[in-house]
Amino acid sequence: MSEWWVGAFVIAIVALGLLSRLPMFRSALAPIGPYVEKETLAAFALGVSSGFPYAMIGATLTTRLAQSGIDKKTVTAFTLAFLVYNFKPLWAWVVEGVRLPLIGGLGQRVSWLLFAGVLVMAAVLNLALVDPKASIEATVVAAVLVGLAGATFDIVIDAYRIETLQPRQLAVGSGMTQYGWRIGSVMAGGLALLVSARLGWTTGYALCAAFALPAMLTGLFLGEPDRHRPIAGKRGIGEIWASIIGPFLEFFGRKGAFLVLVFILIHKIGDTLGQLTVRLLYNDLGYSNDEIAFYDVGIGFWAYLIGIFVGGYLYSRLGMKRSVLLSLVLMAVSNASFAGLAVLGHNNLAMAGAQGFENFASGIGGVTVIAYFSMLADLRYTAAQFALISAAASIVGRIVTGNPKYGAGWMIEKLGYVDFYIFTTLVALPGVFLFWWMMRAGLIDQSIGTAGTVEAETESKAAS
Repeated sequence: MSEWWVGAFVIAIVALGLLSRLPMFRSALAPIGPYVEKETLAAFALGVSSGFPYAMIGATLTTRLAQSGIDKKTVTAFTLAFLVYNFKPLWAWVVEGVRLPLIGGLGQRVSWLLFAGVLVMAAVLNLALVDPKASIEATVVAAVLVGLAGATFDIVIDAYRIETLQPRQLAVGSGMTQYGWRIGSVMAGGLALLVSARLGWTTGYALCAAFALPAMLTGLFLGEPDRHRPIAGKRGIGEIWASIIGPFLEFFGRKGAFLVLVFILIHKIGDTLGQLTVRLLYNDLGYSNDEIAFYDVGIGFWAYLIGIFVGGYLYSRLGMKRSVLLSLVLMAVSNASFAGLAVLGHNNLAMAGAQGFENFASGIGGVTVIAYFSMLADLRYTAAQFALISAAASIVGRIVTGNPKYGAGWMIEKLGYVDFYIFTTLVALPGVFLFWWMMRAGLIDQSIGTAGTVEAETESKAAS
């Protein structure tokens, strides 16, 4: 499938940003003004760099291994490389509290953005140079190193994004990051496939290493975030210890912190169960690869992009709490649409509707829920706290889905697809009701950290 529209999308974003600076276009482009501010455009660039390492060890590596004649069991085992992303809270404190030599003078966030970017480029180049046919063990190590470097890059990117955006920009900035993530992963995957067909996989992967540059250049251009707060404590061991224990003490010192953590853990279980098994449904319903590519990948992609834009609009109109609650309801109901597809069987229109609705709902949630999660961070511990939040948000669903004995596959065999997708809808409801209850009890407002309340201007005045 041609990817020309990806480049067109990026060009359109840049063009709108330039036009919005001209007086004659300002009023006409006012509705999209928040999307072309320098901070939100920076969030887009950060998202591009965040998405590409995931693509390198995802479908792209799967294709490379399959074309190298590697057996299916070995190929699917490479998905374990993604688990590295769930363990990133274990070393997020390093990004938070360790000052890098030589380049540390650029600032804690900028120096780590550059260092992690170099790590990702080196890891991707290393993966480019290994030969799966010659050593599958070396390929495994190389894939895990890409995951490790990519997860570290994500820690810094998330912290930089949250601390660069003002509280009023967090929703739109989250949406722009999602746009960038999708664009970066699609462009990197497409470039690797196109180049590898002509010049080989080594060259294809090596060229993709350049996708780390948008985030690195953003850091150099914008500099250290205005809202970044250094950790209080003595330089050296005291500062490092504060970066390890401080994020936990601060978060759990808030009223209702335990319930907030429970919500983070359970809110996405139904969605994860449903989406990690949807390709099994398509296969058993007899859909061809071409049909999946068009209705799932094609229509689903555009539905997701539209959902992101609608999510930003709803956030601005309804506010954070009501827009998050609405997105949770939509994501729960979207699972039921696959139960309907299972009843209808092989039906392209039903597949387009179910996949389009699911991606549309996920796009809205990708803006509203991530904006809420971003607000939970304390500006002294942004990297560590958001790494913990983002890892916790997906780990339960992945564990339940992948359980070989009583996981999603076992449920489908016992229940059938119709009842399974109804079950995933019901599993999503506790998260909806918990968030609603926390709204009524005032715990949502009380859970917000300084990332959701402190403007950079306020800090500057206080400092002066």
